[in-house]
Amino acid sequence: MKYIIILVFINNTLFSQIQSLIHPNPSIDKYFGKKIIDDYRNLENIKDSSALNWMKEQNDYSNAILQSIPNRQYLIDKLAEMDSKKEFSITHLQVTNNSKYFYIKRNSTENSQKLYMRDGYDGKEELLFTSVEYKKINKEYVINYIKPNNDGSKIVVALTEGGKEIGEMIIIDTKKKTILPYIISNCWPSDGGGVSWLPKGDGFIYLHYPIIDNKSELFLKNMVAVLYKIGDEPEKLHPVLSKQEYPELPLKGEDFPMVSINKDNSNYLIGKVGGATNFGDSYYTHISELNSKHINWKILYKKEDKIVDYTLINDTIYYITAKSSKNNFVARTSLKYPNFSHSEIIINEMKDEVIETIYSTKDGLFITTTKNGVEAKLYLYNSQKELQEIVLPISAGSIQLATKSNEYSDIWVTCSGWNSEDRRYKYNVSENKFIQENINPTIEFDEFKDIKVLETTVKSHDGKDIPLSFIYNKELNPKEKLPLLVLGYGASGISYSPFYARIALLWAIKGGIIAYTHIRGGGEKGEEWHLGGYKKTKPNSWKDFISCIEYVHKKGYSTPEKTAIWGSSAGGIVMGRTMTERPDLVKVVIMNVGLLNTIRLEESPNGANGTKEFGTIKNKDEFGYLYEMDSYHHIKKGVKYPATLITGGYNDPRVPVWMPTKFAAKLMANNASNNPILLKVDFNGGHGIDNTKKKSQENIADIFAFALWQLGHPDYQPKENLDK
Repeated sequence: MKYIIILVFINNTLFSQIQSLIHPNPSIDKYFGKKIIDDYRNLENIKDSSALNWMKEQNDYSNAILQSIPNRQYLIDKLAEMDSKKEFSITHLQVTNNSKYFYIKRNSTENSQKLYMRDGYDGKEELLFTSVEYKKINKEYVINYIKPNNDGSKIVVALTEGGKEIGEMIIIDTKKKTILPYIISNCWPSDGGGVSWLPKGDGFIYLHYPIIDNKSELFLKNMVAVLYKIGDEPEKLHPVLSKQEYPELPLKGEDFPMVSINKDNSNYLIGKVGGATNFGDSYYTHISELNSKHINWKILYKKEDKIVDYTLINDTIYYITAKSSKNNFVARTSLKYPNFSHSEIIINEMKDEVIETIYSTKDGLFITTTKNGVEAKLYLYNSQKELQEIVLPISAGSIQLATKSNEYSDIWVTCSGWNSEDRRYKYNVSENKFIQENINPTIEFDEFKDIKVLETTVKSHDGKDIPLSFIYNKELNPKEKLPLLVLGYGASGISYSPFYARIALLWAIKGGIIAYTHIRGGGEKGEEWHLGGYKKTKPNSWKDFISCIEYVHKKGYSTPEKTAIWGSSAGGIVMGRTMTERPDLVKVVIMNVGLLNTIRLEESPNGANGTKEFGTIKNKDEFGYLYEMDSYHHIKKGVKYPATLITGGYNDPRVPVWMPTKFAAKLMANNASNNPILLKVDFNGGHGIDNTKKKSQENIADIFAFALWQLGHPDYQPKENLDK
């Protein structure tokens, strides 16, 4: 091994530690005649002692450096103080048809989560379950999902250990307040594809993962949608949709076959083929088919129909589609004889607004729209076939709707923004009135009262207008060069929708500027925007990002020496290619569980799914796209790279830890600058998911302290300069 000796003077104390460089062990591959040298292929074997020991050394070294930065503890204390101002926080709210409220609550003084229920919004709170008591062993379990049945008599609770994502489910009898003696393992429920209860509440459908070892080649392969009847042995699976049991359907091993019973019409089973793609095939059948040995699935719509969202009213499906449309439109067709190519359009696409979601109640169809991903509106399409805008009680960057079913008028609207806490309202259609029903306490922070938000657009390299959100604490003055933190993602049609990010506001009150970029690859301007940063066009994602940074610099608000960038997961592509293409543009790069070695994507557990968004090395053209977005292979010898903090999770099922590890090793070996390169590995964690408040606060403090230190903020400078 090679070594870099670092001497850091912290608080008059000499801190000395050796940072080791692991010896390269080149591997040579050929792709369509192109020779690729991979210097650190050996680090992909994370069970190998040399690879594991090096990761541990780097993690120890990085933690020692980060924990020695002055005022890091201030950031931790400030985050804890902000959390403590809120007596409690509530998540995972579920409301049943008979108005029983279920939610996860965590008091400000506690790390553990508790499951509560109440009868109606004003009902008395009753404790059902505490995560800290689960199994009563020396492991921390996190509640990551809940789902009650229709009458709230039973509720499924999903728990995972540590930072892992796949775990197990228990069932609680809410009347007796007892846990039923059944543990359902190998599950990973989420709001996008979780538990679907049977109409009678005596069982449910969920997604089963046969292999849960994320080091196995069969991990995230051959998943099965399973019917579980309460009282059955959980180990005896009853498949309802899978590649193996339904070979007549064109399912692939990496597909997620998710089956649900629609709350608006429980006569139908809907089977969706999920994965790392915005659109997929969907199947349907009558619910009576659950009694059959082999379900007769019929095609509902194809991937090519580009169905964004839908709701059922009797035997009609009302849906939003992106097909042959820039901003989407709403149409309907019969469920008995579905025809998505010749259906009836009921709401035409709008000029500057993307139609995003659709819900139905007794009073009609509610749709939400967004402009540039940062300005939300709500509309009602009533029985008179009129589309009317509903004026929201407050301006909102984004809104989320919740309903019981279309047998009821109940609808809740949650309004979110960059500098304001979420506000939840119940909407009374007959009176056109919003009634505030905040399940969470709303706290006004005096220190945030001067925070401002500016929404603008930036011209990219090809003339496209890129939305950019500024958050700052006072009037911007071109004469002041402020610390700038720029965030970007740009993948899978996912938008950076406005949300109340106290960590961003904390950066602003420390005198900095936060900029959220709405780059191509995301969904801020609909599917066209997504496809503008997809496979062949992926370079637009980081070129848009670079244009946004250059815009701020040209305005005079900051400089390269004052600029940090931050991205996570697929956002790692944008961070990595920005720093390898324009290392002069920024001073600090934060890469959180980043996708940094895309030509090796298919060697990861979820790689086959990732090919749907990024491409496959099995296709000559797509290999070229993957190589172009591969940050690891664009690191060059002798280039002065920015200060970089790279994180990974040892149990990450989405971006394997060897990706950030390989990137760090190559960057350290080739970097010609004196800027620090730190690799921080969470050996108990997964895909950047923090299982406790304390851990979350410490991780944010590390990122901010590192960035502010390197950007020259006076409060985060060691008493002596860093020497290498």
